[in-house]
Amino acid sequence: MIEEQGRVVAVEPGAVWVETLRKSTCSSCSVSAGCGHGVLDKLGVGGRRGYVRALCDLQLNVGDAVVIGVREELLVRGSLLVYLLPLIGLFGAALLAEQLALSEPLVILSAFVGLFVAWSAVRWRSNRTADDPALQPVVVRALLGGSAAAF
Repeated sequence: MIEEQGRVVAVEPGAVWVETLRKSTCSSCSVSAGCGHGVLDKLGVGGRRGYVRALCDLQLNVGDAVVIGVREELLVRGSLLVYLLPLIGLFGAALLAEQLALSEPLVILSAFVGLFVAWSAVRWRSNRTADDPALQPVVVRALLGGSAAAF
């Protein structure tokens, strides 16, 4: 399970909203000067706080420090769906148009149509599974007082 520490900012029935501090490893990277992430981290953009809704069956209050978690396989599946499927749609449609001996502008147009269709499929799937409890982050444990000092 991939875990992240945060602080509870809102409580609702069966879930909490957790504020997390986005971390960057750019300070230890040897190419941070030539990387966009390194530049953004130096400008302070990398330190922005994120808000995550996590399922919870613990009695928590606003301000409590918690650890939230997401299963690794969910992260991998989601990444493949979001990044790989649109690329497959783009290249698949372009190759199909090429095999049909369409002109170059139509091949390019077909590639964009394939990209849009695949993106629409990802969006549809995301909307359909947004409320599935098996796909939501969960509160793994509450931390003892003072652990939220980083916030």
